[in-house]
Amino acid sequence: MSSAPPIVQARQLHKQVSGPEGELVILDQVDLDIYQGQSVAILGASGAGKSTLLGLLAGLDLPSSGSVLLGGQTLETLDEDGRAALRAGRVGFVFQSFQLLPTLNAMENVLLPLELAGAGDARKRAAALLERVGLKERGKHYPRQLSGGEQQRVAIARAFASEPQLLFADEPTGNLDEHTGQRVAELLFELNREHGTTLVLVTHNQHLAARCDRRLYLEDGCLHQEAMA
Repeated sequence: MSSAPPIVQARQLHKQVSGPEGELVILDQVDLDIYQGQSVAILGASGAGKSTLLGLLAGLDLPSSGSVLLGGQTLETLDEDGRAALRAGRVGFVFQSFQLLPTLNAMENVLLPLELAGAGDARKRAAALLERVGLKERGKHYPRQLSGGEQQRVAIARAFASEPQLLFADEPTGNLDEHTGQRVAELLFELNREHGTTLVLVTHNQHLAARCDRRLYLEDGCLHQEAMA
């Protein structure tokens, strides 16, 4: 285990929501440490709370109780703007639904986080990332003009544009056919290795999960770690 402190730390993380039949517990006293450079897969049945956990670890949502430290900062002590500022330049996201801005072309989508960060070489870096994901010739195409696999590759390029310490990926191959999903997964892990980024991955795909350093299972609101061979 690393001697450095965890990049993400959850303690007694609890999340419940109100439903038609009363209070529903989604996460129940979850403890988790994730260290810099690790790749971690979070698995579980549909509705187990995997995406909820990812959102809490990223500070996109707040727990009912418990705490999350991201880069040593307690997220619950920050307001929404403070959490967004903490994520900026440190955290990247890749979603199942791609989340590209439809009015921006591929180059502009990758450029956006670089321009927001005031990067002086933004266009050069964006062009290099598009080339790295195999879309050098597609920079002027809008999301509607790209296939699902191409859109996800643009999303991955955008996620890595700010060279984040931490990348959260929520079912990144879920909307792709098997062959395209494998290509996207390969790219995700290649960039992860090249940049030394910590990868936290929610997936149903056992082959994708098997490539991660750690595999965690959510069941009945509790998190279990698979014993590694």
